[in-house]
Amino acid sequence: MKHKLIILSSAAALTMAMGCKKNFVAINTDPEHVTSSVMNYAYMLTSAELITSGNSDGNCYEDWRNNLIYAATQIQHLSSTVGYWDGDKYTYNPSYNSAYWDQNYPNTITNIVECVYHTKGDTTQANLYNIARIFKAFMFQRMTDMYGDCPYTQAGLGYLAGITAPVYDKQQVIYDSLFAELQDAAQNLSTTATNTVGAGDLIYGGDPTEWKKFAYSEMLRLAMRLVNVDPTTAQKWVGVAIAGGVFTSNTDDAIVVHQDEHDQTANGSGSVLVYQDPDASRLSETFVNYLKSTNDPRLTYIGTVCMHPEIAWGSAGFDYGDTTWGHQLGQPNGYDFSGGTTDISHSNNWPNLPADPNSDSLAVYQARYSVVNRYTYAKLGSPTLFLTDAETQFLLAEAAFRGWVTSGSAASYYTAGVQAAFAQIAESGAPTLSKTGGPAVDPTAYLVANPYNAANALEQINDQIWVCTFMDEYESWANWRRSGFPVLTPVNYPGNVTSGTIPRRFTYPQGEPTTNTTNYNAAVADLKNGDKMTSPVWWDTQ
Repeated sequence: MKHKLIILSSAAALTMAMGCKKNFVAINTDPEHVTSSVMNYAYMLTSAELITSGNSDGNCYEDWRNNLIYAATQIQHLSSTVGYWDGDKYTYNPSYNSAYWDQNYPNTITNIVECVYHTKGDTTQANLYNIARIFKAFMFQRMTDMYGDCPYTQAGLGYLAGITAPVYDKQQVIYDSLFAELQDAAQNLSTTATNTVGAGDLIYGGDPTEWKKFAYSEMLRLAMRLVNVDPTTAQKWVGVAIAGGVFTSNTDDAIVVHQDEHDQTANGSGSVLVYQDPDASRLSETFVNYLKSTNDPRLTYIGTVCMHPEIAWGSAGFDYGDTTWGHQLGQPNGYDFSGGTTDISHSNNWPNLPADPNSDSLAVYQARYSVVNRYTYAKLGSPTLFLTDAETQFLLAEAAFRGWVTSGSAASYYTAGVQAAFAQIAESGAPTLSKTGGPAVDPTAYLVANPYNAANALEQINDQIWVCTFMDEYESWANWRRSGFPVLTPVNYPGNVTSGTIPRRFTYPQGEPTTNTTNYNAAVADLKNGDKMTSPVWWDTQ
């Protein structure tokens, strides 16, 4: 291929030398070529934050497959009778398992690694460098919690270092590094430096004070993952996190705000629930029954009963449904529409009264089951919550119960967690609610009816985490694997690949055995049962 250069004849060069010599470099420079000297690396942070929120391609690829189809149904927040919603029945779809890995390694991880690489040592961008390190730690926490051992130290270095077959770091090594990175980055954030990040940071607008809190709250989450496998290390980092300063209110919550547009700016899970796949899922009977058993007023903001859930958002006749608390009904997991013994019509809570007396369609009966509330969580503009004050307070409550916290009691942290979780409803974006207008629902009566109970503390606290991480299904599934709560009843659907047990991890991409053979084989050898959904990750000892 010939280079596009300006070639001058000798005569022309002599004639034009005096007038054009000073413009030669400019003329022969591609004005559209982006170099490190002109690149705004805050945009790479923007991309990492947006894509990590789950909608990398504008079609909700990984949110649809990993967050909803698998994690949400496995943790029994949602239920589905649709065959390709494999997580409901523990059936295996390899490309769905690897969707998060497939989308994030070449996109978000490459971007965040390059952001960190190019800003390191640049004193004018020190805060961007440390913010990127903190978010990178969050990204890898999520990745390793899903898959176990994975590329970390050599990840994202294909362009920078020519590494196209990265080693898989052991999860314990990754965790050790994440703790150190979070601590160092938080300590080196400057609250007096000029904000060079600004709108490039979708979460906090480059505010170093908030990123410090995020770093230490993320550290607390990581520490509590280790309570069963390494309690000594867990207690150590819980202390560091508390001393550093974790979240203290809902205004600290790490949120990406989305737009009500069907494109890459939309909330991936919300888009699936009302646009891409509006009739595929229902709230799980397990979840709804728990909320009703505790007389939880949040149910009215979580569920809605739609007579025509199949009509997608933006279409004529789109149904927002009935959000009345007493009308919500959860659909049991493990059923289908096959007409056989596993048909949903054979379930114990099948709604026998038709929604439409003039129709005998099973779909009309099924419409009596609640879907995710379309005023709040199930909409294109619903925000993504990465880490919240509610979850932080509940983790502190558990740490206090274990005797690791001297600055507060388990009961006080539990109460603060419930209060924050109730206020969190306002962040879901319901039209009548306001984040700055106080709690959407008063938790006073709920706390009177459901006070902290030391005799049942671990279950009570982690049940509350299960509720407050609704729609952050990656985190809800991870915390269940760590704690064993809530107590779920697995399903044993014909053809499942887990012998009727709830999956413990996602499997690696199918291409890894051939494209990264040595490193893949080493990682698989480190798994208890091989590259299967039943193989627990390092910290999962339940």
